[in-house]
Amino acid sequence: MPHWTQLVAEKKERQFKSIPQEWLVSPPPDSTLDVTGFPETCGLLTAREIEITNTSVVVLLEKLACGEWTAVDVTTAFYKRAIIAHQLVNCLTEIFVDYALARAAELDDHFKRTGKVVGPLHGLPISLKDQICYVSWIGRYAERNAVLVDVLVECGAVPFVRTNLPQTVMWPESFNNIFGRTTNPYNRSLTPGGSSGGEGALVALKGSPLGVGSDIGGSIRIPSAFCGLYSLRPSYGRVPYCGALNSLEGQDSVLSVFGPMTNSVNGVKAFMKAVINAKPWLKDPLAVRKKWQEEEYNLADHGSGKDLCFAIMWDDGVVVPHPPIRRSLEITKTALENAGHKVVDWKPMKHRLLADTTRNIWNAASAEDYMITTSVTGEPIIATMELDDSNAAAAPFRPKKIGITAYQLWQVQKLRKDIRKEYLDHWEATVSETGTGRPVDAIICPASSYAATPHGKNRYTNYTTVWNALDYPAATFPVTTVDPTLDAKKPRHVFYDDFDRGIYDMYDPEIFKNAPICLQLVGRTLEEEAVIKMTEIVDEALAAAK
Repeated sequence: MPHWTQLVAEKKERQFKSIPQEWLVSPPPDSTLDVTGFPETCGLLTAREIEITNTSVVVLLEKLACGEWTAVDVTTAFYKRAIIAHQLVNCLTEIFVDYALARAAELDDHFKRTGKVVGPLHGLPISLKDQICYVSWIGRYAERNAVLVDVLVECGAVPFVRTNLPQTVMWPESFNNIFGRTTNPYNRSLTPGGSSGGEGALVALKGSPLGVGSDIGGSIRIPSAFCGLYSLRPSYGRVPYCGALNSLEGQDSVLSVFGPMTNSVNGVKAFMKAVINAKPWLKDPLAVRKKWQEEEYNLADHGSGKDLCFAIMWDDGVVVPHPPIRRSLEITKTALENAGHKVVDWKPMKHRLLADTTRNIWNAASAEDYMITTSVTGEPIIATMELDDSNAAAAPFRPKKIGITAYQLWQVQKLRKDIRKEYLDHWEATVSETGTGRPVDAIICPASSYAATPHGKNRYTNYTTVWNALDYPAATFPVTTVDPTLDAKKPRHVFYDDFDRGIYDMYDPEIFKNAPICLQLVGRTLEEEAVIKMTEIVDEALAAAK
């Protein structure tokens, strides 16, 4: 077998040749950190293409469904903008222009002949997070699509690019030995997060109207939070996963899930409703047999959406968030109270233990999984995502070299099961403080203890991982951006521990300047419809408060 570096070089050459040469631009110098305005000023996009790529998912679908815009025009506009985005932040892996445009032309031909759309996502370009993160997987071509891709195609969508991720997939940043590092379009010295970081950066630059990420510990929500996006981590089985390649395959206790990442909350709903209504349980044996419930979306179990009670988790009892995160929570609390809703405090329960238990499940054999996979080519396992790795500290979520026995794993899984029951009872008990006759309707909490960090510094993921452990659906929504004046560093004298102090010490408002701030809205297992609706309610309250 060729040396792993040769395989990478050949793969990168194939990737470059897949880019239409007329879509190449002259990107700004590396010293230009914020590149969000570049796609519309570089001269490649026409005025109509700029209009198309600035349009929300629901409006795009309306214009495609009435024939005002063709699928070819919409796909071309987003493809050109995606290629621009790639040249700015290195977000793409697979580029297949001919396939996507041929698919779009088929949809246009169907519409022209019948006057009808193929499905609810007719003509919508959708980007897909890649799962190919190892050199040894280069050339390992799938015999068939993942079930989700087939479902999206049946719904009329146009898959058009795949996006970058970290080696192993199990990292909250996006860097691998094949495609390199993805950067944050708001500040290229910062990470877009991970593992769906290529997706986050692409959608933030409006190179895709809607992307599919995967999430096992925060991999949809962290990049969405770092890039200012709406997203949803659904419960296990609500979106089909069958047929998708992944690391840690066979670990089926804390599962990875697919979910949407987009620039509007209506895009989250459009994706989830279309996929669920396609009855994915007929194609994926692990998909939950639950149709889209309109009454749940209308909050039948939450007082029909009137006088909701939200609980804000100011910190998780492990790490106190940076000042911009605290300010975003305060903004959201005020907006909800002004909209007539009640807000109480959420008391976190065993969050450190929940996150540690989850990592112990993953790490039962993850080091062996990584070693076996990379040994085929001799590809080195990445130990840090820092730019200078000469004295970088090992990331706390990397596995130890020795796994645990099956019996030891059973005990960890039992502990998680027991904590899930405790957390359910903890949530139910909040009925005594809401005043609505119901427990808290949803939790609002940080998606991270900080905004997008410098590369290699995203070292804490518990704010997202605990909800994976509990299998609670969680959405992200944007609130504000880091403002060095409003978010000045304040002295702290009490810390949970040295790790908490280290997170505090890394904050410098000038380093994080302009980074987006998003929060999470968390519901209960399989409550996706309600979580989406309550996120819409929060989003409307925030808009009204501006």
